[in-house]
Amino acid sequence: MAKTKKLKVIPLGGLDEIGKNLTAIEYGNEIIMVDCGMAFPDDDMPGVDMVINDITYLEKNWTKVKGIFLTHGHEDHIGGLPYFLKVINVPVYGTRLTLGLVEHKLKEHDLLSNVKLVRVRAGNVVAAGQNFKVEFIRTNHSIADSVALAIRTPVGTVVHMGDFKIDTTPIVGDVIDLARLGEIGNEGVLALMSDSTNVERPGYAMSERSVGEKFEQIFKGCNKRIIVATFASNVHRVQQIIDAAVKNGRKVAVSGRSMENIVEISILLGYLKVPEGVLINLDNIKKYRPNQIVIITTGSQGEPMSALTRMAYSDHRKVEVTKDDLIILSATPIPGNEKSVANVVNELFKIGAEVIYKALSEVHVSGHACQEELKLILALVKPKYFIPVHGEHRHLVIHKELAERMGVPAKNCFVLGNGDVLELDQSSAKVTGTVQSGKILVDGLGVGDVGNIVLRDRKHLSQDGLIIVVVTISHEDKTMVSRPDVISRGFVYVREAETLIDGVKDVAEESMEECLSRRNMDWATMKSNLRADVARYIFDKTKRNPMILPIIEEI
Repeated sequence: MAKTKKLKVIPLGGLDEIGKNLTAIEYGNEIIMVDCGMAFPDDDMPGVDMVINDITYLEKNWTKVKGIFLTHGHEDHIGGLPYFLKVINVPVYGTRLTLGLVEHKLKEHDLLSNVKLVRVRAGNVVAAGQNFKVEFIRTNHSIADSVALAIRTPVGTVVHMGDFKIDTTPIVGDVIDLARLGEIGNEGVLALMSDSTNVERPGYAMSERSVGEKFEQIFKGCNKRIIVATFASNVHRVQQIIDAAVKNGRKVAVSGRSMENIVEISILLGYLKVPEGVLINLDNIKKYRPNQIVIITTGSQGEPMSALTRMAYSDHRKVEVTKDDLIILSATPIPGNEKSVANVVNELFKIGAEVIYKALSEVHVSGHACQEELKLILALVKPKYFIPVHGEHRHLVIHKELAERMGVPAKNCFVLGNGDVLELDQSSAKVTGTVQSGKILVDGLGVGDVGNIVLRDRKHLSQDGLIIVVVTISHEDKTMVSRPDVISRGFVYVREAETLIDGVKDVAEESMEECLSRRNMDWATMKSNLRADVARYIFDKTKRNPMILPIIEEI
């Protein structure tokens, strides 16, 4: 009975990382979830399409899950939903644009008709089970319809800020509802979970509107074709690009699947205002002079298959970049993407195009709060306990120190890891254990079938290549029918390394003859011996360790 009096906060993703945001909040026999995101694969995950959360804990407790509450429509907060809902089908609550993006995602996975989507607005309060009431609070972020959550439980209120900034001149909608956050703070807040992404940056995040002013300066009098790469989900940014294009008499075309989808959804739902005749099909850009066109594209992170990357490497079917183009990268590289972005910028410079990126001009502002904004939220909410979220480990630690400077006792600040179970009530809070958490890799239609062993093999193949040794044995007298055959992929080019390959064949032949001379040796041992002998020879000759795949066949 004592356990039901404690509230459990269990982050399953989004801590010590950027992405995969998912938090389970549990009281008694009921659980609600905040967000269900994905992450993009790291460089050490060759071939992987995306990374989602290990939800084993929620699968084991699926009858307790009462709903998923979404803070906004970015992929790192909604991207894991289709995979989760295939396993645990529960109601999903979100604002209009957020659910518009979710609907499109579920339609692609043929799940839309099976899932209950509940549309809410800022100010609404939703009851989930017997123990939770969730209030949606308006915030500002780099996507419209973003909200924070005030989660009322039997032991107190938990405020989850989602991703936010304080933008006093937002492009669409009103300013973050600081008044309501202050009211909730005065009522008493048990715990605050707050975005840590920009905690290292002093001051305030600049307003999104400042980027629009910069676009207008750049567009005015420009006689080149303009190509702007930005995040597809940043509807405010797309709106400002369109506004600048309209003011300068330019038509707008859109490139990239995700950009096309989000622009279509945003226009349909009224979040993008595009005058009639401004938006044209990418196929029709050649009908206009360069100074009459703006192309909005994906690829601001240097993704290998994105539209901008294909343009940079002259691999785009419809857009050929020339020295008469001005390319604007309106985004900051996500940690880990810096090299990819630099490569794309270098390729564009090689073509002779003019490139403007954040290092040269203020064509991007962050959607995440800086130190002064984070301090203001702490001052308004006045939490008893503080849990920094949404950041790498250093971000969480720095945010914890910031909270301590704002008066939250050090013993009441918790830097958690994914899977930690924080149990709390009005009198105490402590980490009482862990649950299973981690990364599930998605590759094509396979979910979870690529694990550490497969990744290790892929890395091995990518670094050292492959040698296949084929030996054919006579069924009758158990002797080799012919000399071993050797196939090389990614190790050496066989025709240019005949001496080495002949040596491998000699070693393989000697190894097999020795194995066959011993009676009753099983095939597994033969393969193991053959692999070891060939590996030893190749390392002696080349100081390299390719993957060696022995194939023994009997005829």
